[in-house]
Amino acid sequence: MNKVWKLVLLVGIIAISVYFGTLIPSKQSVESQPIVKAEKKPLFYRNPMNPEITSPTPAKDHMGMDYIPVYADDGDKAKSPAGTVKIDPVVVQNIGVRTAVAKKKSFGRSIRTVGRIEFDEERMVNLHPKVEGWVDEIYVDKTGQQVKEDTILLSIYSPILVTAQQEYLLALNNLKNLKGSTFSDVRRGAEQLVESSRQRLELLDVPEHQIQELEQSRKVKKNLHIHSPFAGTVVNIGAREGQYVTPKTELYMIVDLSQVWVYADIYEYEIPWVKVGDEVDMTLTSVPGKTFKGKVVYIYPYAEAKTRTTKVRIVFENKDNILRPNMFADVAVKAQSMNNVIVIPSEAVVRSGKKEQVFIVREPGKYEPRVVKLGIESNGEVAVLSGLQPGEEIVTSAQFLVDSESKLREAAAKMMESKQTSEQDHSNMDHGTMDEQDSNKNHIDHSQMNHDNMNDNKASQDKIDHSKMNHAPMNGEHVHD
Repeated sequence: MNKVWKLVLLVGIIAISVYFGTLIPSKQSVESQPIVKAEKKPLFYRNPMNPEITSPTPAKDHMGMDYIPVYADDGDKAKSPAGTVKIDPVVVQNIGVRTAVAKKKSFGRSIRTVGRIEFDEERMVNLHPKVEGWVDEIYVDKTGQQVKEDTILLSIYSPILVTAQQEYLLALNNLKNLKGSTFSDVRRGAEQLVESSRQRLELLDVPEHQIQELEQSRKVKKNLHIHSPFAGTVVNIGAREGQYVTPKTELYMIVDLSQVWVYADIYEYEIPWVKVGDEVDMTLTSVPGKTFKGKVVYIYPYAEAKTRTTKVRIVFENKDNILRPNMFADVAVKAQSMNNVIVIPSEAVVRSGKKEQVFIVREPGKYEPRVVKLGIESNGEVAVLSGLQPGEEIVTSAQFLVDSESKLREAAAKMMESKQTSEQDHSNMDHGTMDEQDSNKNHIDHSQMNHDNMNDNKASQDKIDHSKMNHAPMNGEHVHD
């Protein structure tokens, strides 16, 4: 009996060991099992030479190079705008990424062109004699000579001037004799004759001091002087001593160079930016390091036929006579000056034809694309009208490499959205199909039910008719009995 219990106990222990050994695997067996990792599937494959060329499946380009797989981003992709790029600091240093800070300052468009210094046409005079005669003596005989206002330039002998002096002396003597006349008309006539004679001398450009000398000395002057009307520089002398001159002869050309005009040629696409009153900076090769300030005073209403440029006139002060007519100069017109505008380097802008964007530095190695609206551009800088705040740091170099990577990230994000939308639409379609199948099934079941009911009704009717048929002979038989 004890042997039997021992045998039963042994069999039970063996059975329990086998049972628990099957349910709980050993540590060695667990460790020996391979760990299956979820393989990260690429969204698409891009051309290694042209990132804009992609393929949904692995492919090779025309040079035999494999397309590069592009994977979906992890981390805080949902928090960052589409196209945000995160680059390893070592790569940032290798590709030479430089940055700058957006600043707020006064800014204007600068139109650079070449200017020609000319005389101020409002400050120049051409002297011609009013009468025919001979140059008796010349006092200013050198071009470039500075003269003051009322300086004697030359003296001229003219019979007409001699006659005019004699008539004036006769009128003075006549007024002296008739001054005590009792007839007022006679006195008035004598006074009018003196006045008209003197006026004739003034109209013939006889200077005032010679008229006064004539009145005092009562002697006719052979030579009469021609004076300078204002202070300036003699740029041309048209007569010499002894020369016979007429009103057609230009005796002198005198110009006041204390102010000069500068003509600048502006191209057609730049002329809308220029307006009267714009400030102008001018530099000369002969005066290095000095900048002259002027203003646009006139824009000519026509364009040059050969150059298709429009001429503008600029006025400059020339107190030191440094600006010489017929010199060339470098001119910069400050058009459309604006105050307190955000300015960034022009090289920071990535232009795609339809839009302009910059890359904002969010953190070291992280760059966000930002679409901006630009204003005027000048001297390597451009004004930003919207899309950027002062103090934000932007990428100024290697931004095209960053832009290429940004487009890849944006394309991946769009593809993921498209894929999710497609799967959602497919799921909705499957759900709708199942509902439609259930509806059709219910319709079929309902039709089958109606058909079965019709069959049951028909069977019942046939049974009733059959019953009536069996019942009729019985009645007949009863009647027959």
